[in-house]
Amino acid sequence: ESILSRIRSFEYSQKNAVLVPAAALGVGGMLVYWLRSRHEIKTIEMGDGWWGSGERPLKGKEDESIRPFKIETSDKEIEDLHRRLEQARYAPPLEGAAFHYGFNSNYLQKVVAYWRNQFNWRKQVEVLNKYPHFHTTIEGINIHFIHVKPSYVPHGRAVQPLLMVHGWPGSFYEFYKIIPLLTEPAKHGLNESEVVFEVICPSIPGYGFSEAPHQKGFDTIATARIFHKLMNRLGFEEYYLQGGDWGSQITINMAQMLPQSVKGLHLNLVFINRRGLRRMISVMLGAYVPWLVGLTGEDVRRTYPFIQKNIYDLLRESGYLHIQATKPDTAGCGLNDSPVGLAAYILEKFSTWTDKSFLHKDDGGLESKYSLDELLTNVMIYWVTSSIVSSMRFYKENISKDPGLTAHARVGVYVPTGIAAFPQELAHTPHVWAKDVFKNIVTYSYMPRGGHFAAFEEPKLLAQDIIHFVRKVEKL
Repeated sequence: ESILSRIRSFEYSQKNAVLVPAAALGVGGMLVYWLRSRHEIKTIEMGDGWWGSGERPLKGKEDESIRPFKIETSDKEIEDLHRRLEQARYAPPLEGAAFHYGFNSNYLQKVVAYWRNQFNWRKQVEVLNKYPHFHTTIEGINIHFIHVKPSYVPHGRAVQPLLMVHGWPGSFYEFYKIIPLLTEPAKHGLNESEVVFEVICPSIPGYGFSEAPHQKGFDTIATARIFHKLMNRLGFEEYYLQGGDWGSQITINMAQMLPQSVKGLHLNLVFINRRGLRRMISVMLGAYVPWLVGLTGEDVRRTYPFIQKNIYDLLRESGYLHIQATKPDTAGCGLNDSPVGLAAYILEKFSTWTDKSFLHKDDGGLESKYSLDELLTNVMIYWVTSSIVSSMRFYKENISKDPGLTAHARVGVYVPTGIAAFPQELAHTPHVWAKDVFKNIVTYSYMPRGGHFAAFEEPKLLAQDIIHFVRKVEKL
């Protein structure tokens, strides 16, 4: 028995000699995997799609040609517009209502009179055609874009490709004033920059001269994939991105999808959906001890009173969003049939989204920041393309899902990021909150003035910030 017990003891010790190191190796391996996975950059799958009419063709490669495109008009188009403008009906506004109930119809009549009698659409078509326009087919639909190259590149300066993406109810036309500042900075007092851009501005599918998707489900991730394909088709392997409004979410998705292709991401609107105890504590303490939760004095001025600025003001400005995220075609039918209704619906956003105080003005403050020619040109892009309904559907495709369950909700942004925070933007996102999503913020700028339509309203301020951001990225 003594001999047998020694044999068993020896066998047990031998098993331990094998099992203990094996267990330690297993635990160690799991720890290493966990540590590595924490630093691994998660991405959105690129996938593929088909948005053309009917089933995707089984055979034949998609036409990848890039075709020059020119905006045109006709007497028939203009005569139809004039007839509809002449037959408009108006409901009188309440006394002293200004823009508190929406677009003031007394001022609307003045806008329509200008539109009918002074606005020259043929002249504005020439303005639109001053930059080169193109079409190319991607995933079954025609994608419209403008592509502007610098006329002169100083010796030793690299040309940086920059994709700029608009939102709703804007268009590629929003960028017409900023494009020359980026492609020819020296001509516009920005000659201290070593950076020169060639600018690509696509129209989101369903907006303007980009064909609308024929299938359900076209969201920002599908748009991001199409725009990556567009840049690759133009021969770019790496490029910068810039966006506000929907353009912000689309370019964020592009950075999450193919970070290796994105040299840098510049945004003039940041919405952070993430909530939790830490954010709640930050909000509660921020007004009293902002330094304790990483807020600056400017953050406090822009964020508080919190309920007023982040709930009541947003509710007042987002009624359209609920309609478009649920039943876009219902309201869209009326807007697509009436140019006056379309103008009121679109231009009201260019009032209060530019400056919240414009709510109190009888004319919505519209002409203090823009000309009627500029505003009506943007409206005309929607009118002549009959794209208001398809542009509104973009909200339903993106917002009708639980935002916490979307593919990009739990994916961070690791590419170099620049944020331009304009004081009149719909919502303010402090730097400390933005860091929850954007892991590599290179520049964060409190802009001195301006609102939601930054490129349209303050092109020089935005151009300076983009250039400043890209210069820092290039020196990293």
